[in-house]
Amino acid sequence: MLRIAIIYHSVSDHTHGLATTIAEGIQAGDGDPLVYRIEPDVIKHGRFIDQKVFTQLKDVDAIIFGAPTYMGGPSAQFKAFADASSPTWEHQDWRGKLAAGFTVGSHTGGDQSATLSYFQTLASQHDMLWLSLGRANIGVENINPTGTTHGATAHETGEGLSEACLQTAFYLGQHMVRALKGVWHT
Repeated sequence: MLRIAIIYHSVSDHTHGLATTIAEGIQAGDGDPLVYRIEPDVIKHGRFIDQKVFTQLKDVDAIIFGAPTYMGGPSAQFKAFADASSPTWEHQDWRGKLAAGFTVGSHTGGDQSATLSYFQTLASQHDMLWLSLGRANIGVENINPTGTTHGATAHETGEGLSEACLQTAFYLGQHMVRALKGVWHT
């Protein structure tokens, strides 16, 4: 069974909601999600200290990165995780794996694309292959309401995440499984 990691940070649980929904999409596509939430206790003096997660990530087929967008980039907690991946980079443990990303912002145009670009750069540094969302906002389905192609984006509406944002997250999980199976179109 395909094993897909979802590594993310969430403060207000909106990013967590997307991560959970992506995991459901992975399961629906017959994949096995490994979900890892970056919690406050794994950050000490600004550094990510949970090294065992990097051992787990060696054995997955793909990694999906997630974080809220703050001030035009990922949260500091996610960045601490990324910084701690340097030894993984040195050993090229993620080389050839697929990667994707998701983020949540306060507004529809809240620079979420910059966070996705950060994830894409991180994946490129690790010699991973980036999987775009692969779905334009064409209005036929309730997927990708922001029209972002780099990955799944969402914004908090004051009442939580919209159904379209959650359906986009579910789609991303299924899309990753299809890509790993070599089935690009449904």
